Amino acid sequence: MRPRLKAAAFGAVVVLVAGSSTAYALGEFSRTHAREHRAPTVQTATLASIGSAPRVVFRHTGLDAEYGHVAEVGLSDPSGPRAFTSVSCDRVYARANDASCLVTKRGVVTRYQAVDLDQSWKTLDTTSLPGLPSRTRLSPDGTLVSSTVFVNGDSYMTTGFSTRTVIRHVNGASYGNLEGFTLVLDGRRVAPVDRNIWGVTFAPDDETFYATVSTGGRTYLVKGSLSRRTLTSVADTVECPSLSPDGTRIAFKQVRHDKSRGSWWTPAVLDLATGKRTVLTRETHNVDDQIEWLDDDTILYGLARDDEPGVTDVWSLDTTPGAQPRLFIPEAWSPAVVR
Repeated sequence: MRPRLKAAAFGAVVVLVAGSSTAYALGEFSRTHAREHRAPTVQTATLASIGSAPRVVFRHTGLDAEYGHVAEVGLSDPSGPRAFTSVSCDRVYARANDASCLVTKRGVVTRYQAVDLDQSWKTLDTTSLPGLPSRTRLSPDGTLVSSTVFVNGDSYMTTGFSTRTVIRHVNGASYGNLEGFTLVLDGRRVAPVDRNIWGVTFAPDDETFYATVSTGGRTYLVKGSLSRRTLTSVADTVECPSLSPDGTRIAFKQVRHDKSRGSWWTPAVLDLATGKRTVLTRETHNVDDQIEWLDDDTILYGLARDDEPGVTDVWSLDTTPGAQPRLFIPEAWSPAVVR
């Protein structure tokens, strides 16, 4: 059964259960349900059996002892046995030689961290974060990493939310908060005090990236330059961009409105050369995720199960208009395709 999501804020690692005002922090399930469900709910494999072949890295969300741990499956058999790491993340992204993990450390004082890991899932570096983990991405060669956190509010649909997005070298120097970059919207240099930036996706040259900027009630796709420290608008009404493997298109979530339903996000694709926008309306559920590309024609994203709070599945969708969503990896979240 497809999940029916009435409200969610997975970008902030919070679930608002349909028909309820209860908020569940995903990290709580790793402690609560591990005591109740000892055995993993899926077939398991070893990391050695997955090896260095093309694979998908993701966050396991089955209500068992492995909840929240990073896992891997072979790209040729995404619904098959999964290999678990010892690493727990709220959000994860990976390349062939390294990975980025955003994590919440709960205690008397809750702390947030970005952890850089090598291909063996060993820690290279740990960086403190100023708020609740939301998004992370690595550049194609794995040398640059971005992180977005919420410092106020718990959803991109919450009025008055505030984000902090940083790009830095893995295990190295930082370019700082992207709000410090020069912003050019519609050909004009501006410096709005209400700007928020999130959802970085890197081009292959390690100089160029794309992101979302929000200001004045509008969202923009911006093209960023690290050397010039600039953000220049490309299109509007684009959130959480993801650059296709061939570098020609941006997948994103686009807000839609309906009097009876309210507001929700639908996946869409923007052709960077022509500006043509294709909204993938066959996905009728709220897609609050930064989309990942499976290949040049197919996208991946997470959806919550309304009947199992804390459990999510990764779905795939061909970018051809009229294509139907398909279940790709059950009990999974935050997918990264390692080719």
